[in-house]
Amino acid sequence: MATRKTTEREAREARDRLRRYTARQQVNAEQKRRRKRDNMVAVISVAVVATLATMAQISFFSGGLGAPTPTSAPTAAAGHNVGNVPDPSLAGGKTWTGVLKLNNAALHISLDGAAAPQAVSSFLASAREGYYQSKTCHRMLIGATAGLIQCGSIDGVGGSDPNYSFGPIENPGAGGIYPVGTIAMARPADNAYGNGKQFFIVFAESTLPNDSAGGYTIIGHVTSGLDQLEAQITSKGIGADGVAPKVPTRITKLTID
Repeated sequence: MATRKTTEREAREARDRLRRYTARQQVNAEQKRRRKRDNMVAVISVAVVATLATMAQISFFSGGLGAPTPTSAPTAAAGHNVGNVPDPSLAGGKTWTGVLKLNNAALHISLDGAAAPQAVSSFLASAREGYYQSKTCHRMLIGATAGLIQCGSIDGVGGSDPNYSFGPIENPGAGGIYPVGTIAMARPADNAYGNGKQFFIVFAESTLPNDSAGGYTIIGHVTSGLDQLEAQITSKGIGADGVAPKVPTRITKLTID
């Protein structure tokens, strides 16, 4: 009899051990599933954030307030110049050289009057009139796909001259790529005749997607001095407003030979 009772007790204990083992296995399996699910959620979240950041970057250039353009509404009628826009022949189809100084950073520049006759003529005329003297550089972008600083707004904060605009787009960046040193005209989104007097300088190779009007008119390049621009201005980053350079920047000199 005692042997039978012992056997029954051992059988019960074995069943209890099996139930506890099975329960532990179920708990472990659930924990593994939960960890796998949490890891998947984390991966998806990172992917979503990266996608949104990329979309925001594209949106920054493809239109609206983020594009390297004046902040005021465009006033140019499609296909028409507005104001006293010089004849494209002023550029003479030749290369112009000069010095553009931002604060104390002296940039030697070269303008291509053959590739962008209308835009270069406008830039030359504005420079000769003294328009650019003391104008601010009101916007800077530092990102994964672009690095540029924009200057020349009429009011110092991005406003365009409502009485002056021109087109068409000339010599845009091939494939939306604007190499380091590029000098290009800013314009409102989707307006090929919205070029004004604002321009931007590329200090890190930039991808600027075309909008419905096309790309941005390249008027020339910085041939030397970008190291000074970096050391004095761009390396300091963007200010608290998230738009302007942290170091207040203005055009202190512009001479064109």
